[in-house]
Amino acid sequence: MSQVAKTVNKKPDPFVNWFRSSSPYIHAHRGKTMVIGFGGEAVADSHFPNLIHDIALLHGLGIKLILVHGARPQIEEQLGLCNAEMQYINGLRVTDDTALQCVKEAAGTVRVEIEALLSMGLANSPMAGAKIRVASGNFVTARPIGVMDGADYGHTGQVRRIDTAAIRNVLEAGSIALIPPLGYSPTGEVFNLSAADVASSIAISLGADKLITLVEGKGLANAKGQLLTNVIPKQVDAILKRRKRLPEELTQQLRSAVKACRSGVDRIHLLGRQVDGVLLKELFMRDGVGTMLTAEPYEEIRTARTEDLGGLLELLAPMEESGILVRRSRERLETEIDQYTVVELDGMIIGCAALLCYPNEKMAELACVAVHPDYRNGGRGDLLLSHMEQRARKEAMEKMFVLTTQTAHWFRERGFTPLLAKALPIKRQELYNFQRNSKVFVKTL
Repeated sequence: MSQVAKTVNKKPDPFVNWFRSSSPYIHAHRGKTMVIGFGGEAVADSHFPNLIHDIALLHGLGIKLILVHGARPQIEEQLGLCNAEMQYINGLRVTDDTALQCVKEAAGTVRVEIEALLSMGLANSPMAGAKIRVASGNFVTARPIGVMDGADYGHTGQVRRIDTAAIRNVLEAGSIALIPPLGYSPTGEVFNLSAADVASSIAISLGADKLITLVEGKGLANAKGQLLTNVIPKQVDAILKRRKRLPEELTQQLRSAVKACRSGVDRIHLLGRQVDGVLLKELFMRDGVGTMLTAEPYEEIRTARTEDLGGLLELLAPMEESGILVRRSRERLETEIDQYTVVELDGMIIGCAALLCYPNEKMAELACVAVHPDYRNGGRGDLLLSHMEQRARKEAMEKMFVLTTQTAHWFRERGFTPLLAKALPIKRQELYNFQRNSKVFVKTL
């Protein structure tokens, strides 16, 4: 009976494995400031409570949140009740007196709905014991767009200033800041604003760690419909220039994202809101599910090319001389170049690793891991390791092993466990250097 129990307990638990794998991200995100923008379509969706539950979870994990909501469908509904409609000129909304009244009513309704959901606390529900405080206010000062090309845009405005001190006070008090697509002037006027513009302006002013924008549809895809996982501003510029039929709201979101990226926000995430749990999957899974926009100068992780040989030799030479790495000739590097992945920053190779696969044993060797000494405190080793693990999975490998003489602690801290040399693939055992006496570690992928 005891033996049976032991056997059962050894079975991997998917929940436990997932929870353990997410723990590095939980630690990394705690205390960080994130701006999350979403449209009124998300609020009107029957699954919106699930999104609120996930937002409450993020708050409970110690993330400081600013929510910026849109209200487009709610405004259109109010306009319909008044037998009116929103006018657009050159893609910009024209907000007359009637439209402004509808905007205020719709924004107020959406705000109350969000506050109500964040106030839930029923037992046996995802919000049980959450006790989330929400604060809204006149955090956004705006000015009118005015008259352009002879068209008067009425009460449509632009962000002029963000009251960052007031928002920080809300966050430090442990509350979520909830901000509508409205701005106010010193003269007491109210302006209809783009929610995307408000979200990016707040992220810039606060120096937020992340700007997360929930978009309609799949998200940002290439011409073949494949999701773009990583982009830089100039790539988004090219997309906006080339694709003239993008939905207006997505166009605004992309322009605002680029503005935020070029203004110092390190990470902008564009996520398809229809994906259940999209926030959790993007923030706590290794590969994410959306598009990440990063600022220039661009740092790229990619497969090595022949023209990288000089940079690789320069990177590896000091570590080979100190005995950390096995010496590799230029000829050997050249013949194995497609097995290497490099980290390139502004044309300079600052990191590399090689992946050698043993298909019969479904094991892969992580070899020649190196990061330039000047760049070792930026988490690049972890990014490189994560990339190589992903690459190994794509090759259908189930385990990754590494041989090391001086960096055992680094790999053990990242989930690798000791392995006997005789457990290595046969071909790798034949190449094992007993004089070097490398320690072997393995990690299940």
